[in-house]
Amino acid sequence: MVIRVPVSDRFMDAAVEWGDYRMLDEQEALETKAEQALLEIEHLVSGSHEVAFDVEGEELVLYPSDELERLLAAQSESTGLSEAAVLSLHVDLFARVFLEEVEADAEV
Repeated sequence: MVIRVPVSDRFMDAAVEWGDYRMLDEQEALETKAEQALLEIEHLVSGSHEVAFDVEGEELVLYPSDELERLLAAQSESTGLSEAAVLSLHVDLFARVFLEEVEADAEV
């Protein structure tokens, strides 16, 4: 299974902000933040320490584990949303993860 989700403005803004602190260009920052978010989701669901994904323009392409695939299917069924929409909501929850650490370091 492959799930494609558009990168939200919220997620893009967080990636750019995160990248600015690390002097990364926008694409590198987006790829790193996408990996962080998707890995957190995958790890919470399956315990995995790896995630298979691509960033194609402003779209995230996830190759979920079987466990994550089942969770997204169940949540899709219970909410009436597509699996991509459910994943998009989860990804957005992790948009600002790790930014607080960067902001705290900048204040020191």
